Amino acid sequence: MENKEGAPSEPPSENTAPNLLAERDALIAEKTELQNLLLRQRADFENFRRRTEKERMESSEYAAMEAVRAILPVLDDFERALTVPCADAEYVRGMELIYQRTQETLKKLGLEPLDAVGQKFDPHLHHAIEMVSTEEAEDQTVLAAFQRGYNFKGRNLRPAMVKVAVR
Repeated sequence: MENKEGAPSEPPSENTAPNLLAERDALIAEKTELQNLLLRQRADFENFRRRTEKERMESSEYAAMEAVRAILPVLDDFERALTVPCADAEYVRGMELIYQRTQETLKKLGLEPLDAVGQKFDPHLHHAIEMVSTEEAEDQTVLAAFQRGYNFKGRNLRPAMVKVAVR
């Protein structure tokens, strides 16, 4: 046998077949290792993508929560203004409409008012401003709310300021 240059080539030796098998096995092992590496890289990238998406959503939600928190004093002022007697019925009706519209808009964003009066005192939801000794109500019951509390998308945004019955 001759090779391309015209020189005689060596006949295949008996060691060539085991060498080829060993090389094939090494290549298969390398291919498997590379495939596993690729799968791990894909999984890492997918986890990174999910994590950054979650962080982006939390950041957006936090920004919305802070904006709503900044508006709560205005909502409180509306509530106080509506309790003051006024002779001009049209003015009062206009104030009520603005208040209702503001509440509806904030509710669409995720704001939920907390009903405190008559509830059992919960330090996570209520901030006790006054404690009144009374036999007319059950112990640790909220008697009145001085300032309404709110949840925002299931999280406590502001605790209600309340008067609590004690025995």
